[in-house]
Amino acid sequence: MFYGNFVRLREYHKDDLSLTWEYVNDWDVKKYLDPGVPFPWKFEEEEKWYQELSAKNPERYSFAIERISDEQYIGGCGINNLDWKNSVATVGIFLGKPFLSQGYGTDAMRVLVNFIFLEMNIHKTMLHVYAFNDRAIKSYQKVGFKIEGTLRSQVFREGKYHDEIIMGILKEEWRMSS
Repeated sequence: MFYGNFVRLREYHKDDLSLTWEYVNDWDVKKYLDPGVPFPWKFEEEEKWYQELSAKNPERYSFAIERISDEQYIGGCGINNLDWKNSVATVGIFLGKPFLSQGYGTDAMRVLVNFIFLEMNIHKTMLHVYAFNDRAIKSYQKVGFKIEGTLRSQVFREGKYHDEIIMGILKEEWRMSS
């Protein structure tokens, strides 16, 4: 387990699945997660995802986010793609709707970035975020991420096209900000 000020990152438990499934199927969460058609996930798909989690996968690492104060499961984060050759980790995060805008996401991302740079010796951490997700962009900037580029009109959501922003932080920048 890896601790922040408000959250800790831990392994997923089977009893997290019903809340994970509930959180990712909530439109106010789902619209930020996947550029594809936002069709609801079946619970069986969530179970299959859980069965495929493995600490031995050299490219993907998933953590449950748990609030320290009451050990409540509130979301997840992890490394979605790991390029060992170029030393780049691509990360993602989601929180359940009741836990948004309370500092948990920023804290969890700080813990994840610390893990990547300290334990994995990765040179760069990056992420993709939709331009309409102002709350997330501000959170990532608090952690030290910088906007590196924009994929114009990349995602169609709620009847119009939106940009997708690529953000990154280098290990030497993280050292200066931590």
